[in-house]
Amino acid sequence: MAHEEYEAVIGLEVHVQLLTGTKMFCRCPNRFGAAPNTLICPVCLGYPGTLPVLNGHAIDLAAKLAMTLGCAVRPRSIFARKNYFYPDLPKGYQISQFDRPLAEDGLLPLTDHDKSVRIERLHVEEDAGKLLHEAPGGAALPGQSLVDYNRCGVPLVEIVSRPDMSSAAEAQDYLQTIHQLLLYTGTSDGNMEEGSLRCDANVSVRRRGETALGTKAEVKNVNSFRNVARSIEFEIERQIGILESGGRVIQETRSFDADAGVTRLLRSKEEAHDYRYFPEPDLPALVLAPERIERLRGSLPELPWERRARMTERYGLPAADTRVLTTSRELADYYEAAAALLPGNPKGIANWVMGEVLREIKERKAGLDGALPPARLAALVALVDAGKISNSAAKEVFAAIWESGEEPAAALERLGLAQVSDTGQIELWIDSVIEENAGPVAQYRAGKTQTMGFLVGQVMKRSGGRAEPKVVQQLLRQALERAAVAGPRTD
Repeated sequence: MAHEEYEAVIGLEVHVQLLTGTKMFCRCPNRFGAAPNTLICPVCLGYPGTLPVLNGHAIDLAAKLAMTLGCAVRPRSIFARKNYFYPDLPKGYQISQFDRPLAEDGLLPLTDHDKSVRIERLHVEEDAGKLLHEAPGGAALPGQSLVDYNRCGVPLVEIVSRPDMSSAAEAQDYLQTIHQLLLYTGTSDGNMEEGSLRCDANVSVRRRGETALGTKAEVKNVNSFRNVARSIEFEIERQIGILESGGRVIQETRSFDADAGVTRLLRSKEEAHDYRYFPEPDLPALVLAPERIERLRGSLPELPWERRARMTERYGLPAADTRVLTTSRELADYYEAAAALLPGNPKGIANWVMGEVLREIKERKAGLDGALPPARLAALVALVDAGKISNSAAKEVFAAIWESGEEPAAALERLGLAQVSDTGQIELWIDSVIEENAGPVAQYRAGKTQTMGFLVGQVMKRSGGRAEPKVVQQLLRQALERAAVAGPRTD
């Protein structure tokens, strides 16, 4: 923030599409990418005489997600009609929850900030359709829009935070932590490009020391983690500029133009009474039996912050490592499977997973299911630990055995990369390097000991990376000291 006398107050409303096979109130498929208006029926289009039937699996997923957020799940909640008129809403209302939501009062620890954000509520609702402002294939539609109702009735949860965040970075961290929870629990695929995860940011500013909230603006439907941060950063500066010039911030809804990096006015901000909420007459109260709630609680996985704490204690890893290794359940499982096979070096396994394994996956655009099996990774690191192969040579073996199914020891033998610890051979390499690098050798003898690193590198290069580095350093230092005592050659 450019003006230190101000502080930002930020809350997020996060909409999550639940990972169900069918929609919230009918049996139409919940699937992305189908041809427009092919996944629809009289129920999700709101035809007269149709009645909604609640998707029980969607409720289970929503309750599980609420529990991971630390929310209290209500044993009894009520559906309501949220009334507004827009072309993508065929019924003229959205079935949602209002004054009696599914869950309330949660707390989410952030991943990269020493802070927890309070969750005000989590409620379930159905999605609306989608407006298309260009024809299929990208052709222009001047002055017209099309409507695809496939998304109508898709199960959603809305997670509403308290205004506990004070920077764009914290807001981005909050959204990414929710995304991580979705993948850990299997409640959603969290795909922002496909609309499975959408975010509205409520942003206001006030002078430091004030307790009253400033007038907020809502930035709607931001479509990436980075753009959430960018839109908030712009909105903070926009509102401070208004206040500094003597103006007044207006409560309104804005959109974010990612290309220009600015927010733009959409409409004045609605209040709850503008939607004329009233209880949904076609659905009874949602009642969750205590045994159902406990069954769902018992099915929860170890959560990311719990796993980070355990891995720090068990393996002695720094916090930065555990944050990377717990990015996903699959990555954490992969690391722990390999570490269990080499209990003497959990840090070494962590370095290889965070380095070579993730790099190879990224380059190949593959998943962990196609990675080098944990047992073979542990066997390779064990060879390095035993001094049978250098770290650089191990990387060659790693690349060679990624898809071959070959064991590291066999590949090491086949490629001729076994580490050389024979002092006679290493001394021959050292003699050649000393003879060919008179300048650096003279600098070392004159007291510039930093040239030792260069000379060691030359020996390693001559050995093809197979010489044992510790032996090279020891023998090279001895050779240089002997040469210095003997004095310059006269022949």
